[in-house]
Order: sequence, then C-alpha cells, then structure tokens
Amino acid sequence: MSCAAHQLGAAGEQAAADFLQQRGYVVLHRGYRYRRAEVDLIVQYEADLLVFVEVKARSGTQYGYPETFVTARKQQLFRLAAEQLQEELGWTGDIRFDILALTQTGQGFQIEHFEDAFA
Repeated sequence: MSCAAHQLGAAGEQAAADFLQQRGYVVLHRGYRYRRAEVDLIVQYEADLLVFVEVKARSGTQYGYPETFVTARKQQLFRLAAEQLQEELGWTGDIRFDILALTQTGQGFQIEHFEDAFA
C-alpha cells in the first residue's frame, strides 16, 4: 500500500470512529485481528449490540463506490473474527456487520453508513 493510501485509510478510520461516536457508539477495538481477519472498528451500541465495522475510504468514485470493495471473502473473515471476539468477551447480545463508505471531499469525507450490510 502506498504512503498516500495508508494515510487516506488512517484518516478514514479516524473519521469513521468520530462519526460513530457522535451517534452514541462506543469504540471497543480498532484494527482487531484474528488469524487472517482484520476488523477496522468494533463498536458497542447501547448495552446489547456489538457492531463489526469495515471502513472503506477512497479518494474518489472513478473506480467504483467504496462499499463495493467488500468481497465475499472479507465478509467470511469478518464473521470468523466476530465469532472469536464473542467468545473472548463472553458476548451474549446481538451483533451486526456494518460498512462505513468514505469518499474524500475538499472538506474531509462524505460518509455513508450501511447498517447490517452482510445480511
């Protein structure tokens, strides 16, 4: 990954975390890894919902919308990581898989939140 792409990704993850926190989510983990899976953000909403978030940041949409870059393989790895974390935490509440698609603008990012994106 190029330096510019890495910086875009890091800025996107921070913007995504800020976006979710402003909406009442609590960030529990950033960059959670389990085997080959990495989950960008794991957040909790209220007492009984754990949300696994894939953040996709792009500098523009000339190659497609950010949310379209989440592959079936990525979804499978996400579920694997989710199972592991639920076991680690003894989590008995609900879980959800979301995508935050960020497109860079002159003023920061345009953010779209896709809840329950892996249904």
